[in-house]
Amino acid sequence: MSYIVNITGFILKGSVITLKLYAATIIFSIPLGIICALGKISKSRLIRIILELYTWIFRGTPLLLQLFFTYYGLPVFGIRLGQFEAAAITFIFNYGAYFTEIFRAGIESIDKGQYEAAKALGMNYRQTMSRIILPQAIKRVLPPTSNEAITLIKDTALVAAIGMGDILRAAKEVLTRDFKVTSFMIAGIIYLLLTSVIVMVFRKLEQKYSIYE
Repeated sequence: MSYIVNITGFILKGSVITLKLYAATIIFSIPLGIICALGKISKSRLIRIILELYTWIFRGTPLLLQLFFTYYGLPVFGIRLGQFEAAAITFIFNYGAYFTEIFRAGIESIDKGQYEAAKALGMNYRQTMSRIILPQAIKRVLPPTSNEAITLIKDTALVAAIGMGDILRAAKEVLTRDFKVTSFMIAGIIYLLLTSVIVMVFRKLEQKYSIYE
């Protein structure tokens, strides 16, 4: 029993990196996705082309490849980043691209009559989006956003590839040292607990925004 307690404590130390990366990605990628979604439905053709290229690249290439490029490739151009900074930037832009498409689809799903009603009430574009369109769009995008949030927890394990000490790397170190798979089982339980918390949070959010049905 004491063995399980000891290795659980060691693996949980790795969860600090996992949670820090997760928090940084969620905090910055969701606003990035909303801004880019508004840009993709804007009247500016140049902005739409730039954002189309951005989402095409980040959704069309593996996250691990993007992580390797940021950490190992950018130094070739004189840009050197620490492990956490490289991972955070990569994850923010990658998930920002997915959130862009999710929010774009959510905004475009709102009936055009809503825009006309807001215009009839004398609202400008900012008021229309913040008071009428976005609250309804958020309700509709919560399920796919929840899926991305759950996937993000699992994707953080990729940072072990650049030597960061996350949950998976800690579990692997224990396995290499003790030749027991118990560490992987504990790591799996920790990931399940984390994803369960995320599911609960999004269920609460869906209940909150159900008033827009």
